[in-house]
Amino acid sequence: MIILKTTQSQLLSALQSVAGIVERRHTLPVLANVLLRKNGSALQLTTSDLEIQIRTAADLGGDDGSFSTTVGARKLIDILRTMPADQTVSLESQQAKLILKGGKSKFTLQTLPAEDFPLVQEAPSFGTAFKVPQKTLKNLLDQVAFAMAVHDIRYYLNGILFVAEGKQLSLVATDGHRLAFTSATLDVEVPKQEVILPRKTVLELQRLLSDASTPEGQDAPTIEMQFASNQAKFSFGGMEFVTKLVEGKFPDYNRVIPKNHQNHVTLGRASLLACLQRTAILTSEKFKGVRLNFEPGTLRVASSNAEQEEAVDELDIDYGGDSIEIGFNVTYLIDALANMSQQEMITLELQDANSSALVTVPDNAQFKYVVMPMRI
Repeated sequence: MIILKTTQSQLLSALQSVAGIVERRHTLPVLANVLLRKNGSALQLTTSDLEIQIRTAADLGGDDGSFSTTVGARKLIDILRTMPADQTVSLESQQAKLILKGGKSKFTLQTLPAEDFPLVQEAPSFGTAFKVPQKTLKNLLDQVAFAMAVHDIRYYLNGILFVAEGKQLSLVATDGHRLAFTSATLDVEVPKQEVILPRKTVLELQRLLSDASTPEGQDAPTIEMQFASNQAKFSFGGMEFVTKLVEGKFPDYNRVIPKNHQNHVTLGRASLLACLQRTAILTSEKFKGVRLNFEPGTLRVASSNAEQEEAVDELDIDYGGDSIEIGFNVTYLIDALANMSQQEMITLELQDANSSALVTVPDNAQFKYVVMPMRI
């Protein structure tokens, strides 16, 4: 049976949309595969890692009829990438194997039965569905995702807090040393939600969501969201994305964000970032500390390492506050500034050498980045 017959670009696009969650090595070999289900001319592609499941449907030609199997997702993608985009490719089933043909090339691939593929058990009922523009959600995710923890023992930090209430959608990420908060006002009222999306889900949504500008007169692409007590379901761009939620209590971010710092300075993002990148070169591998010395009119940035090398850089700034010398992990500052590439100016709010600093954007009151100081 010919399961599909289409161009390389169409098949590759469909596979890549679902293959992001597939691990090359897994305790269950079938989880390295993509589930192919054919019904008539429609083909459904599904991947899973037991906690996240992504499904998309595409009309990719081939014979009519019903058929299902699983085949190595990454292997299929790697083969297709070596072929021209306009190459016609076909996938045929033959005695528990799949034959991929394209031009004069032929690949025989091992399959595993569709019945062995462990689909995610969906929650019996989800809450009210609501839609937001894909661009809005992607922009919010992009503003905070860099501050998520990675493999932290406090598992509730390995993701993003998603808070929806009224017309406000807020996202928060923290790894315990820094915190990023952002918010957007929506056009519609949304059901009240407060859930933690896992890190892997966040990275996939960032990869898959569209932030393309919409031509005038056309509706912006949306994402439909539904939440159950321990699951979320997202539908967008012909895809259905089901994910387990992180259980646990996220830290009270309102207590972490400084409210009344006395000293403020607004300066160019790019010049501060370049200054920090220069001084970061002479920090130690394990100890990425830099000292920031704020004096009226001047910011001095200094670093040193175990080889007794030292870097000092200065910026002229419009500052008339207290003299403050404060240390930071330079990576945390660079991450934030590099992630704010759309901004020309940023504002730093400081209290003293022992209090966390607040980074904001002059024309966006809904973004806040908090970074803890370090002793140097």
